[in-house]
Amino acid sequence: MTDGLRLITEADVDEIALGAAVLGTGGGGDPHVGSLIAKRLIRLHGPVRVIGVDELTARDLVVPIGGIGAPSVDVERIMAEAELAHALEAIERATRRVPTAVMPIEIGGGNSMIPIAAAAVSGLPIVDADAMGRAFPEAQMVTFHLAGYGPGTTVLVDHHGNEVVSRPVDGVWSERLARAVTIEMGGAATMIDYVYGGDVVRECAIPGTLTLARRIGQVLLGRGEEQLRDDERIAALCLELDAVRLFDGKVVDLRRQFEGGFTKGAADLEGTGDDRGHAFRLDFQNEMLLARRDGELAAVTPDLIAVLDQATGHPITTEALRYGARVTVIGMPCNAKWRTDVGLENAGPGHFGYDVAWAPVEEIAAARAASLVEATERRTDRTPEPREDAA
Repeated sequence: MTDGLRLITEADVDEIALGAAVLGTGGGGDPHVGSLIAKRLIRLHGPVRVIGVDELTARDLVVPIGGIGAPSVDVERIMAEAELAHALEAIERATRRVPTAVMPIEIGGGNSMIPIAAAAVSGLPIVDADAMGRAFPEAQMVTFHLAGYGPGTTVLVDHHGNEVVSRPVDGVWSERLARAVTIEMGGAATMIDYVYGGDVVRECAIPGTLTLARRIGQVLLGRGEEQLRDDERIAALCLELDAVRLFDGKVVDLRRQFEGGFTKGAADLEGTGDDRGHAFRLDFQNEMLLARRDGELAAVTPDLIAVLDQATGHPITTEALRYGARVTVIGMPCNAKWRTDVGLENAGPGHFGYDVAWAPVEEIAAARAASLVEATERRTDRTPEPREDAA
């Protein structure tokens, strides 16, 4: 990790967007569109000041802001910049309190860019933290909910100027209500929820995730201390994130549809290189949630599954994934908050209807590596020694 961010300029935006797209595990909104909006607003209003979680006090009011809806809609209907100011004004009216900072609700793709854009247009600082450490498809899948905090006053706005304020009784109801409203708004909206004082944010937020996203982007763009070749970047990224390389392959089948306010589907991969002769399947709901190699579990939510371009290492979102693409799939351990009983209950495989038991991605990879070594040793032991030629 590099030193924490203190200021976000136009030059930083592409690095953060690229890194957040890796952490977004295929979802979180389109990072390219979001970066264009963030850069334009920084150009108009100036750089965004960044503050750390440890700088917050109980007197602060932190506003998590982001997009809700299906990624397939986001790329076809670009968010209007006016939605940002509208959402911030709406939450101020509804709570009768003045925000002192904004924050990403998730560090994923476009949803890392929306709060930067909101900070630029409002002049507020942005907190170097988020409430997921990745992207998740549902509104209650945040660390505030895990800690027992409700969503509080919630605001949704759209490009038509519609404004919906609600006060759900809990995070699950927040998701149900917000999803229904979002569908009526055309499948995408700007959302504010879990607005709390700095003391609660200090307790719940996952710190340093904007800084981490920038560092990932620097690795993939070759802007770090070492100039890496394309074929070295994925290995360097895995080292940076304690990630494991799950599969190299080509997309041979892809099913994707808009359903219930989400982009849902699956992708089948055919192995290349060392994985030739093997098959891999990815299931997604906005984000990549389940990975299976030859039918066996390779990684599953809440651990992170990212699909990278095999040549450049750049992340590929679920919406951008295409038939014939040559990709590398990596798995990363999620934040420890998600590996608790309450974390797995809210974002584990059972929540999404997958009939698999969660296991840490690093342990699955280690067990597979050990079985390969054992199999190789068995083959070696069975190889007969060459006979000496008869005299």
